[in-house]
Amino acid sequence: MHDTTSWWRGGVIYQIYPRSFMDSRGDGIGDLQGITNKLEYVASLNVDGIWLSPFFTSPMLDFGYDISNYRDVDPMFGTLEDFKALLEKAHSLGLKVMIDQVISHTSDQHPWFQESRQNRSNPKADWFVWADPKPDGTPPNNWLSIFGGPAWTFDSRRQQYYLHNFLTSQPDINFHNPEARQAQLDNMRFWLELGVDGFRLDTVNFYYHDQQLRDNPPVPSGESKTLGAPETNPYTWQRHVYDISRPENLGFLKELRALTDEYPGTTTVGEIGDDNPLERMAEYTAGGDKLHMAYTFDLLNKPHSASYLREVITRFQQLAGDAWPCWATSNHDVVRSATRWGADEDPRAYPKVVTAMLLSLRGSVCLYQGEELGLPEADVSYDRIQDPYGKVLWPEFKGRDGCRTPMPWNNGLHAGFSVVEPWLPVDPRHLGLAVSHQQHDPQSVLSATARLLAFRRQHPALFDGDITLVDVGENLLGFVRESANEKILCVFNMTAKQQSTSLPVDIQEVLCGHGFDTQLNGTSLTLPAYQAAYLLTT
Repeated sequence: MHDTTSWWRGGVIYQIYPRSFMDSRGDGIGDLQGITNKLEYVASLNVDGIWLSPFFTSPMLDFGYDISNYRDVDPMFGTLEDFKALLEKAHSLGLKVMIDQVISHTSDQHPWFQESRQNRSNPKADWFVWADPKPDGTPPNNWLSIFGGPAWTFDSRRQQYYLHNFLTSQPDINFHNPEARQAQLDNMRFWLELGVDGFRLDTVNFYYHDQQLRDNPPVPSGESKTLGAPETNPYTWQRHVYDISRPENLGFLKELRALTDEYPGTTTVGEIGDDNPLERMAEYTAGGDKLHMAYTFDLLNKPHSASYLREVITRFQQLAGDAWPCWATSNHDVVRSATRWGADEDPRAYPKVVTAMLLSLRGSVCLYQGEELGLPEADVSYDRIQDPYGKVLWPEFKGRDGCRTPMPWNNGLHAGFSVVEPWLPVDPRHLGLAVSHQQHDPQSVLSATARLLAFRRQHPALFDGDITLVDVGENLLGFVRESANEKILCVFNMTAKQQSTSLPVDIQEVLCGHGFDTQLNGTSLTLPAYQAAYLLTT
């Protein structure tokens, strides 16, 4: 196994959305104690650690991604003592704990912004991005908010606009100001001192803006739009040259790495939404002096054919150098993969082969809660929608509530998540996929996930080896993972039809223990629908 300081390299991190994991207090909202009570279940999956979405003090206009106190727990989720208890329990089970850090913007309720907006001369006047209107009173430039409308809101006290890439209640910190930058690093040190094992960094390429406030150019007709937002969103009509991914960001990432290096064994994973996400990922994780790893939206979108996956792997390999990716097919911001990729596929067999593919890529992996159950995207009616993003762009985009509904623990009332009506409804289709149903069924998606994770742990090539694509025909995905003592050919049939191919490499042994059906006849491999093969090669 890994040495403990580089546990993250090839590690599998289970993402928990605290609001929807387990309600221990009977108010319909998940909380920290609920998570602590379910950590044995998480450990039983054979993952290496957990990542908690935000649980900090917040007015909750963007469900915790708008922070008003970076150093405390929102009463909705419990107390700082509850967090310490969670940390202790996780560590006793051998689980690392990573927490979300949303440092590019605060809530407008944060004391820093409350002070900054008073006038142009206070000590925090320059901690946020303020700019004068154009002579006609309109915003300083054409930058757009991802959540709709201009990225600028006028403040009558300062007679200036402030920048917000998301909600108007999420003002952007001015990272060109060294004091503001240091204050955010100090906030992160607070959690490192408490013993967290690392950070997931929200919108890690959004920290800096162009100081000249130049307009973004339009996307030339026929060219691909950014993957960072739905196509129906006007945000995707611009090339995001000046509002995000600025060169100064690299200097800050080095400051951040110097901080985490003071705490051996800690790690960072950055979220990158960009016009050229793989290039950014490579740039931000190369050299061993910036982020440890990063993830993009390349596997969090709709394309998922074998040829598309080959293209993503190829593109990353060309750019990567010594960069380290973190791959995910689901998270709290996108339609669940069982629906986004698997809507027309077998709902039981398809999620297993997708998980196998994901766990076999070179890099680390984030698994989102419920993904191990093969949960489809929940249907949430308009009257129950909570997500501000969904309310603005409805009905073309229904928001992110469908992947945030309560975790189904059993098929009883409210799926065993709460004793009262939860903040988001339980989808009736989730009851039959509950943990209690799947736990003792060796053929379930849950059992398959735990089995695959155990199998992966036994094969160093799968968590730390190099990757080389091999040609196994148009409809199959095949690659070799190679470490010092092991070479494994991995082949995936993610289609509903049986596929055959002649193998381009010599096979020593058909590996078992992963739960798939492999039919090898000489150099000819036949994979039934939704099956995978792991073959030891010379």
